[in-house]
Amino acid sequence: MGFYSQKIFPYLLDWSLSSPLFSKYRQEVLAEVEGEVLEIGFGTGLNLSYYPEEIQKIITIDNNPGVHKLAQKRIEKSRITVDNRILSGENLPMADNTFDSVVSTLTLCSIEKVEQAVKEIYRVLKPGGKFFFIEHGLSNETDIQTWQNRLTPIQKIIGDGCHLNRNIRSIVEQQFQQVNLEEFYLEKTPKVAGYMYKGVAIKEVKG
Repeated sequence: MGFYSQKIFPYLLDWSLSSPLFSKYRQEVLAEVEGEVLEIGFGTGLNLSYYPEEIQKIITIDNNPGVHKLAQKRIEKSRITVDNRILSGENLPMADNTFDSVVSTLTLCSIEKVEQAVKEIYRVLKPGGKFFFIEHGLSNETDIQTWQNRLTPIQKIIGDGCHLNRNIRSIVEQQFQQVNLEEFYLEKTPKVAGYMYKGVAIKEVKG
């Protein structure tokens, strides 16, 4: 990772995702998180204050060392014990069937091998475990999709790998049979960047 990714982008990320527009969605997504928790793409720790009271400890990962300094400030003020690791979501070192809940907020847009990352999320979840997510991605309007495809090469530079045009529903449903999902435009946000996917995917219990 270069100078921009580690020194400049973390501050842009923190500023852009601190918007009150996201607050209610973070609260909604995290409200039912329970048990052993893994957060993918922890970033600067903006989710910490939205976890339910019964959550006392979480494991978090992010592959950008530059965000850890900002995240540490929030970790020190949090009631939650955070095991924060510099790791990529595509190759998790955790054992199969480890977590009751996995959380991802505005992360799947930026993981290079996103399908592999979702496979890993599925693998580390316990049977019956839940993947809680809110992501932005490909619109359901053809005209907007055209602009998303045009602008994604620029967005990948500005947003440190962020894609505007990923079909999050399709990516999640490749792994999970049970997916409860809402799609909508984020208010006061350009449509090319504001098409949201909010949902819960459940790992089936076999046998």
